[in-house]
Amino acid sequence: MSVMEKPLPIEMPERPTDVPPVVNLIPEDAPFSEEQRAWLNGFFAGLLSALPTNPALPPLPAAADPSFRDPMADGDDDGAPWHDPTLSLADRMEMAKKRPMRRRMMAAMAQQDCGQCGYTCETYADEIVQHAEERLNLCVPGGKETSRMLKKLIEEMGGGAIDPDEEKAKAEAKVVARLEPKAPAEPGYSREMPVEARFLSRMLLNRGESEKSTWHIEFDLADSGLGYTVGDSFGIYPANDPALVAAVIEAINAPADFPVGGKPLQDVLTHDMSLGAAPDMLFEFVSYMVGGARKAKAKALAQGEDPDGDAATLDVLAAVQKFPGIRPDPEAFVECLEGLQPRLYSISSSPKVDPNRLALTVDHVRYQIDGRERLGVASTFLSRVLAPGTPLKVYIQRAHNFALPANPEAPIIMVGPGTGVAPFRAFLQERMITQAPGDTWLFFGHQRRACDFFYEHEFAGLQEAQTLTRLSLAWSRDQSTPKTYVQDRMHAEAAELWAWLQRGAHFYVCGDAKRMASDVEKAMVAITAEHGGMSDTAAGAFVADLKKKGRYQADVY
Repeated sequence: MSVMEKPLPIEMPERPTDVPPVVNLIPEDAPFSEEQRAWLNGFFAGLLSALPTNPALPPLPAAADPSFRDPMADGDDDGAPWHDPTLSLADRMEMAKKRPMRRRMMAAMAQQDCGQCGYTCETYADEIVQHAEERLNLCVPGGKETSRMLKKLIEEMGGGAIDPDEEKAKAEAKVVARLEPKAPAEPGYSREMPVEARFLSRMLLNRGESEKSTWHIEFDLADSGLGYTVGDSFGIYPANDPALVAAVIEAINAPADFPVGGKPLQDVLTHDMSLGAAPDMLFEFVSYMVGGARKAKAKALAQGEDPDGDAATLDVLAAVQKFPGIRPDPEAFVECLEGLQPRLYSISSSPKVDPNRLALTVDHVRYQIDGRERLGVASTFLSRVLAPGTPLKVYIQRAHNFALPANPEAPIIMVGPGTGVAPFRAFLQERMITQAPGDTWLFFGHQRRACDFFYEHEFAGLQEAQTLTRLSLAWSRDQSTPKTYVQDRMHAEAAELWAWLQRGAHFYVCGDAKRMASDVEKAMVAITAEHGGMSDTAAGAFVADLKKKGRYQADVY
């Protein structure tokens, strides 16, 4: 038996009497006697009380005080009113401007809790403030806007006065980290420790003259050691489109096999570096290679300005082409780029159907800017580049508050237009296999029924098997029907929707955070006000209460 498996064979000094109790930092199951644990808690309380204080601020309340809120505890809507993905960055920062730095950092995130950064929005902010995470570009949905704001806050934190609340929070975090070190990540369940799975197949879901290109993608998990549950997401480490890599190499006038870090430039740009939105550092680098008006323009872009009105459209290739004739050193050029981030997709299959197969529903992102086709990195990788049998780096991202009810009898209402239907296909498969008796209602919509009705035959079969109780459809571009979106269908069937909620239905929404999910929530509030006989304020509080109770869950992007 080791020393740490029994009480320490020493006599502890008397606990200081002038130190107020704080959060219990010593776990109940730690290998100390009650007397030793009490002394250690008092000792660490003394350390915290010795930190700089601001007499204008009230003392940190004790744990026994009902008003106490642990500064390192998970935030809630009352503590973080900006935690809403539909709010603009400016609005979020305004709401958080008088809060401690860790909360302002949180407000800078995209508020989706998507997990692509490897954290929630709150824990990512905490790690940055505690200097445990130096990377400021991990928030994929927040993009350059978030990384710029984080950089600004870091600069402010480095030169500002000490915030006693912040210092106490950091001190407590350090103590907890020493006493309860983080368990190492399990391979395959963290972006930091991906494993290999194999790409199996892709099938186009659109038909006829659809304007979309949406794919059902399947993977073989048999040799990966991975398991998942419905509601989880699948992380993919993509590679850049070969044609884009070739165009960037040509634009900087460098040989494809130029050695960078022991690898050819072509491989580095394909697998390691992001070729999306041009980082500020790239423009700063360009400013040293050009002169005159071009130098001023590059410096302006590096500062987040938009001298030509095109800053939002400048990916790495467009940025280089904007300053023709430059011939940067390839190694220096690569150092100015950001790392290629993994992408997360909602899983559209249940492991109860086949634990070794996992499916995604992926819309191939394509759009034109100035006559050049821009392609989504991961969606192009999955829909065009990968060949069947190819291994790739992947991981499972466990769901944050997005799961079927524990009670299989509870009704569920699912709103998932377009690729937002993905997790609900998984939910329905799970309920079919487990023979869950609860009613299910799916709202699905897209552009045209004839072209864009994903999984139509599957849903028909689920209806016939009485797994899918009700299916409501909305088509925005069918000429034969008025333009209809899922929130319009919700209003049209509002009385029945309210009746389902009254008998305990759980409500889910998946899809676009900025528009669709916001419109769906507004529809829910309006339906609650009308059919629940409430004021708009009371209806909003009702929906907020559903969220707190886990009966309104969102998977948005």
